[in-house]
Amino acid sequence: MRRWLHVTAAISLAFFSISARAQAQAQKDIRSDSAKVLTAGDISPQPTKAATDDPNYSIAPEDVLTIDVWKEPEISRTVPVRRDGKISLPLLNDLQAAGLTPTQLGAEIVEKLRATIVHPQVTVIVAQMSNLRIYILGQVNRGGAYPLVPDMTVMQALSIAGGFTPYANVKKVHVMRKENGADKIYPVNCKEVISGRKTEQNIHLKPGDTIVVP
Repeated sequence: MRRWLHVTAAISLAFFSISARAQAQAQKDIRSDSAKVLTAGDISPQPTKAATDDPNYSIAPEDVLTIDVWKEPEISRTVPVRRDGKISLPLLNDLQAAGLTPTQLGAEIVEKLRATIVHPQVTVIVAQMSNLRIYILGQVNRGGAYPLVPDMTVMQALSIAGGFTPYANVKKVHVMRKENGADKIYPVNCKEVISGRKTEQNIHLKPGDTIVVP
């Protein structure tokens, strides 16, 4: 009889030990799963970081834009600016983007979306800048970086920059260009170009060119 009681007690103790280990493992799994859920819930999509915060930045071909239309995920997306300066969006097809600031493009998208969406709200962020731009320095009214459009010439670029200041030496304008690792200088006498003489100085620009107006 005593032997039977010892056997029964041993079986009960073993069962209790197994049950306790199982419950402890289950609680551990629950805590682990809860931690995973909490971690997943804490992770939120990182906001797109703008490549530039300059409000006057002029969008260029081959820039990459993130366009967010509030509460319209099927329209919101990241798109490249094509070489022709346009982007494509659902409902809107092709839109001119190059030459506009992000704010101006956002306003243009809002205006066109009003035909299908009530009170659209649009944010445009330049997520990545291309290298297809030229630079204008010196005695011009609006110096800075500008998108390079196909076949752009020196005189066309200067007109985009608002023309010369009263102190500009229009006979000594020059284009700085990097070619095969070497710096090249191309003189441009704008007075002769405008008068129709030496129009060959009105060269076509390349990415990275810098026009200097002394």
